[in-house]
Amino acid sequence: MSVSLDMIEAHDTSSEPSVAVGTADERRTLVRVLGINLTQFGLAGAVGILADSVGLLGAAIDNLADAAVYIVSLYAVGRSIAAKARAARLSGVLLTLVGLGLLAEVLRRYFGRSEPIGLAMIVTAIVNAATNIVCLRLLKPQRERGVHLKASWIFTTNDMLANAGIVLSGVAVMYFQSPLPDLLIGLVTVGIVLHGAWEILESAREVSHSVAAAPPGESVERRG
Repeated sequence: MSVSLDMIEAHDTSSEPSVAVGTADERRTLVRVLGINLTQFGLAGAVGILADSVGLLGAAIDNLADAAVYIVSLYAVGRSIAAKARAARLSGVLLTLVGLGLLAEVLRRYFGRSEPIGLAMIVTAIVNAATNIVCLRLLKPQRERGVHLKASWIFTTNDMLANAGIVLSGVAVMYFQSPLPDLLIGLVTVGIVLHGAWEILESAREVSHSVAAAPPGESVERRG
């Protein structure tokens, strides 16, 4: 997936009042999804520790990274296209680090011992998925306002996929009485996280190149 310069400038920036309204909407949306992700982090992290589930811990770490990204995105609101691209690039780097950290945790648990509680995994993942739907509804009207908001949309979509996988792995843990499904969903989550990071970094790179290639005097760094 790519995010073009046209997508970033899709909203009307021809008048100051409309820009101010758009900026206020972006900030309000990002603050709301930031609060939701911090709540998800606390819930999934606590249950993940109690239920000994690497899948839930991975979801919690992912939510924490999302929260960090939303803070970065709040910084980008109202700034130039180049600033938004830098914010998105930082988001991609953060997500890459999260993915590698989760991979290390999966390997540690594979060579150690874990006894995940399948039912706790299922219930927590369903609750998280419900809150992800709320986030997607909040982000949908804003997602074309900049590559930083497109990154936020990608993060939340990834979370939905990860939570669906946790539900399935929770069922498998209960059926097979084995921790392997939990470890497998941990690996799948790593793949989802790293793929999302690649998409975001690629989008930021394309936008940066578009800005750099713009003819002198052409206004490409409009406020969004």
